[in-house]
Amino acid sequence: MSDFDVCIIGSGAGGGPVALQLATAGYNVVVLEKGPFLKRDDFYKDEMACCRRSVYTPQLSKEMHVIEDYAGKNPNGTYNWNSESTYDSGWDFWNGNMVGGATNVMSGFFYRMKPEDFRLKSEFGPIKGANVADWPISYEQLEPYYTLAETLVGISGKAETHSFAEPRSTTDFPYPPTREHPVTDLIDNGCYEMNLQPLRTARAILPHAIDNGRRGCEYSGYCGSYGCSSGAKGSSREALIMPAIATGKCEIRDRAKVIRIRSNQKGKATSVEYIDKNGVTQHVSAKIFVVACQAVETARLLLLSSDSMHPEGLGNRFNQVGKNLLFSAGGSGYGEFVYKEMDNSLAQELKARGPFINRGLQDWYIIDDKQFGPRMKGGTVDFLLRHPNPIARANSTKWNDDGELVWGSALKSRLKQAFTDALSLRFEIFCDWLPTDDCFVSLDSSTKDKWSTPVAKIRIGYHDHDIKVGNYLLDKTKQVMDTMGTTNIRGSVSGTPPQNLQAGGCRFGKDPKTSVLDADCRIHTAENVFVTDGSWIPTGGSVPYTWTIYANAFRVADIIKKQL
Repeated sequence: MSDFDVCIIGSGAGGGPVALQLATAGYNVVVLEKGPFLKRDDFYKDEMACCRRSVYTPQLSKEMHVIEDYAGKNPNGTYNWNSESTYDSGWDFWNGNMVGGATNVMSGFFYRMKPEDFRLKSEFGPIKGANVADWPISYEQLEPYYTLAETLVGISGKAETHSFAEPRSTTDFPYPPTREHPVTDLIDNGCYEMNLQPLRTARAILPHAIDNGRRGCEYSGYCGSYGCSSGAKGSSREALIMPAIATGKCEIRDRAKVIRIRSNQKGKATSVEYIDKNGVTQHVSAKIFVVACQAVETARLLLLSSDSMHPEGLGNRFNQVGKNLLFSAGGSGYGEFVYKEMDNSLAQELKARGPFINRGLQDWYIIDDKQFGPRMKGGTVDFLLRHPNPIARANSTKWNDDGELVWGSALKSRLKQAFTDALSLRFEIFCDWLPTDDCFVSLDSSTKDKWSTPVAKIRIGYHDHDIKVGNYLLDKTKQVMDTMGTTNIRGSVSGTPPQNLQAGGCRFGKDPKTSVLDADCRIHTAENVFVTDGSWIPTGGSVPYTWTIYANAFRVADIIKKQL
């Protein structure tokens, strides 16, 4: 007899929906989370804890990754790769190891993917060197779960008509938009002057209190990268895990490091082995297992779960586990509204801190520009304020343009200028990170973590097409920034992956030879193991992943209920 009906490994965007839906349905659920169980009172607006120390993520001296990056091209066209531990480089690929995962510290700006994202290959054709594939499900199949997430997670916004707007089954969001910064008027006016449609960015943030004990946003200005002390942010912990616990059917075991999933002689998973907070090895059995550790660590766990029936790792019969890893392509930049060059009353309004910008552009989500090339997928531009972190901002002023340290009165002058002279309006560009054979997860048997298990080795090769599309969007965005009146416009596009936007590695599909999971996100070769973090995504779209991960996890929860 099994200990539980369902064992979920990981408690973020992929684990929370499954825990809530199955516990609410009366099934006995256990959630194993490697990180601690932090609550609202544990989150402070503390830049040291948030962004300068490993408080919400593991210490790299004890839990590192090995990154394989480009190290030059050979005459025959192949690439050389340089391997380096993140402990040596300081390049952190962890995202929030705690109950609720990285959703605790997300910025919370949410976009749905669009119908075209589900059929990227058939819609736009193959791309040489990219493993582009259509999804085995349609947008229409996932749409009801996007809608369910709006209510259960708590997503605020305003549905607007747009040439690339995705279909909706409801007329609007369940919550109105959060308060908006005065700079949105300048953004809107600049966009309208260029015949563009500025869109209100939906956010997984409540604009007001609701009756389950979650308070509304307090508009402190410290949101992205910070945990939420009001409960307004729709983290998995706040919106899903806590209600799941309240059913009496969901148990959370934090600081539980899962080492492997064990299977029987028929290949069916029977239990997981984990090390508890006291360093003691434990086992838990279940009828069904759900893996939701975030893309890199999910691939690593499946590769570590080898046995006689799965000699290359669980689900890895055709060496697909870890392959086709995705990040998010694109870039970022900024422009400045200099106060002394503006009307004084407007300048005073722009000095407000706290409200969100809530503006994005999707006019180039599909690029149909003959001067650029054939019709192809483009992307999203989102506008945001510069992060208020004073330590980081002050540190950025201590070097002059020649790379020399600035001291004394000159430093004081630069500090004053940095904090008081202008409003820095940032933008972020999101476009598809095409899956390739040079972006994947494997195991590094020569590098072990504090539990003596091989760490994940991540090769981070990108496709040149990503840079081409990113630069097109950058040029368009610079024109928008100029039209709205900013100066000192800067921006760049890079093949360097954003560590917090991970997907792929266990793509779903119809053919076991080219995918790890079936259309239900069940491992082809293990009938009772599902994967619900972003690992299942075969192509990433041109938006952040979180809302899509939430939606699909709700979909898979319904599938698991039927299987049980």
